[in-house]
Amino acid sequence: MRKSYPVLLCVAFAAFVAFPWAGWCATPSPAGTLTVGSDFGVAPWIVRGHDGPEGFGVDLIRAVGRKMGYGAVDIEDINFSGLFPALFSSRIDMTVNPLNITRERSERLLFSEPIFATGNGFIVLKGRKLSGLEDLRGQVLAVNRGTLSDTWATQNQERYGFTIQRYETFPDSVLAVLTGRALTALNEIPTTVYAASRNPLIEVAYKDFDGRNFAYAFRRNDAELRGRAERAIECLKREGVLARLYLKWYGAVPPKGSPLTTIYPGFGPPGFSGYDARPHDLECY
Repeated sequence: MRKSYPVLLCVAFAAFVAFPWAGWCATPSPAGTLTVGSDFGVAPWIVRGHDGPEGFGVDLIRAVGRKMGYGAVDIEDINFSGLFPALFSSRIDMTVNPLNITRERSERLLFSEPIFATGNGFIVLKGRKLSGLEDLRGQVLAVNRGTLSDTWATQNQERYGFTIQRYETFPDSVLAVLTGRALTALNEIPTTVYAASRNPLIEVAYKDFDGRNFAYAFRRNDAELRGRAERAIECLKREGVLARLYLKWYGAVPPKGSPLTTIYPGFGPPGFSGYDARPHDLECY
């Protein structure tokens, strides 16, 4: 594919200056395949449809891949507990799961800027009471192994006096509620709200909004890839694509100030390890 003069200039500049600046060039990557990983059991973010994966996260990463200049995006179905090993072994280029930004994870990963806000959602059988965290005492809580929900449960088990059951997928944790093995299944608020909308036997009894955000994750030495992906994300935010996808899959308009529409300064989530505060101009095409 023939490169334009600005593209060649950008590549030459990136090679001349220090490596982190390479991610600043708004240059499409060579046509090829971007390989990413996600758990396919997190609806409506990503589920397995008749013709392959579908959902908010699928539409989003395909739009990001096109903005980055890739000819295709290969989305691999990987249980959450296997996502980080797949990333660190270079089986995938980046994660596109609804992954919470945490301080501990930011020490091992590079995060993109926030793209989605979330919190804790508690699913129960319709009609069962769960009005607050104190109602968990003496009950069984089901979680998806290795997720932040699992971390929250581990940290708060003694405080609220519940028992933890761990499952490999979110649908398995919901099944534990449906079969009476657990009072509640804990997951991200958007995931639990969508699951309840699809199954008349369950409901979200309690929502604990806590300011958490989702982002894509990259290897620590992939600042250049993180930079190109984040530029694509920012352009899609500016163009209203994330807001439209949210309306399509979650049935609501993002609230004012949502990460779905907010373009953050620098690269990565401000205040976390791996954040690059240097400003960059946004060139969308």
